[in-house]
Amino acid sequence: MSDDHTHVQEFFTARAADWDRRFPDDGPAYAAAVSELGLRSGDRVLDAGCGTGRALPLLRAAVGPTGVVLGADLTPAMLEAAVRAGRDRDGQLLLTDVAALPLHTESLDAVFAAGLIAHLPNPTENLRELARVVRPGGTLALFHPIGRAALAARQGRRITPDDLRAEANLGPLLAGAGWRMTSYVDADDRFLALAERDG
Repeated sequence: MSDDHTHVQEFFTARAADWDRRFPDDGPAYAAAVSELGLRSGDRVLDAGCGTGRALPLLRAAVGPTGVVLGADLTPAMLEAAVRAGRDRDGQLLLTDVAALPLHTESLDAVFAAGLIAHLPNPTENLRELARVVRPGGTLALFHPIGRAALAARQGRRITPDDLRAEANLGPLLAGAGWRMTSYVDADDRFLALAERDG
């Protein structure tokens, strides 16, 4: 495992037990973001970097009983917290790196990724791997329940021009990885960039 992976695992392992308690008010923002993925009954969707699985019940409701919901995360403690919360009933949990998914090419309709992009060691390659598993025309949602400025303030830092999530940076980054950005919202109460898989 690389140093990047070890660092990410340590960060989230330390926070897994009380993750949901720390952010109790994020539910409506998650629900709104999932609704914008445009999922239909029977669709196949991946929550990439699913953490404690907060989005899994919403994704299951969107794709219905015939759909497929997968939750992938690198940190065992996060997936254990998801199981304790009963969210493994809404989706199949995979202990895996989103940089090397154990999924067939073009096997999914959509990917939901909350708070993921800041933790990707090789953003272009990692987003290209997400593109690999999604069919042409499928959708990617890059989400965070608060916007960039609010998140930076919470973390006691400033937004810098090289922030990957800045619209001017994210569009070209996605384009280089096989995605076309279709919408971008960076408001106090949420960050949501939607992209479509190139044909």
